[in-house]
Amino acid sequence: MNLPRPGIDPELLVPLTELPPMPPLGPEVIDQLRHFPQPSIETHLEGRAVSRREVTVPAGDGTPIPLSILSPTDRAAGAPCVYWIHGGGMMWGDRFSNIDVPLEWLDRFGAVVVTVDYRLAPEATGTTLVEDCYHGLLWVAENAADLGIDPARIVVAGASAGGGLAAGVTLMARDRNTPTIAAQLLSCPMLDHRNDTTSSRQYSGLDGVWTREMNEFGWRSVLGEHPDQNVSAYVSPALADDLSGLPTTYIDAGTAEVFRDEDVAYATRIWSAGGQAELHLWAGGFHGFSALFPHVRVSDAARRTQADWLARVLEPSPDLKD
Repeated sequence: MNLPRPGIDPELLVPLTELPPMPPLGPEVIDQLRHFPQPSIETHLEGRAVSRREVTVPAGDGTPIPLSILSPTDRAAGAPCVYWIHGGGMMWGDRFSNIDVPLEWLDRFGAVVVTVDYRLAPEATGTTLVEDCYHGLLWVAENAADLGIDPARIVVAGASAGGGLAAGVTLMARDRNTPTIAAQLLSCPMLDHRNDTTSSRQYSGLDGVWTREMNEFGWRSVLGEHPDQNVSAYVSPALADDLSGLPTTYIDAGTAEVFRDEDVAYATRIWSAGGQAELHLWAGGFHGFSALFPHVRVSDAARRTQADWLARVLEPSPDLKD
């Protein structure tokens, strides 16, 4: 039986109908998505006073992990840092996917943006993806002075699968007592492999940017054919028994998407553990709406709200400074 669904924002419906339908996910489709043309990083950097540095750092098993470091050319020492983890269902995308989002924060805050290429499922499985992201972050913190970064103002951020990985990295950093993370920004994060919420059942079927069936395929690609056995909370952060001791957190989602309820539950559990979380649910937003169609009014509001929250985190009131 089809469950009733919250409707999609009328302004989003127009461009949404122009998107090509997504075929059922499988190896051929994943390969096509990995090779789908995207705007180049040079296009995004055009007209910006930004220096770019490429490095590779070793993952836990020694595999080289690419990082791109994008810095304002006129930055002062001790700049804030946004460590960006891209989305793509943990199966596609690269470190420049949706890079326009953190570049807006570079423009506004003078932040150094570091973006990571982690290994993708199904070739990489289990904790490999989150470990790749963690080791990239650890290198950034250890080299903060050389990068012109204030180690006390490192924010971990990501969208969709990247948001889930950002949550896993933050849990990992807490449990390993390094590095210090000032805040985490999780945009429509992919947090729970169980896929059993009301919202996941509402957005089941062939229509949708990201459906329950796509979600199941993505998690199976990471976890294998037995996804309920020995799943790490670093991979599926909703499994974490304890959400205390996390940095201040921002979570957002649309009301018309699969991840809505697991994202609300994660924020609620942070509050229950005594932590600070800001939660925004955007009426009529489907998965990834603000990245796909940034100039629609609800998308513009969502992106401005993220930036305004970051301003409070990165630029505290003078009255609150030592």
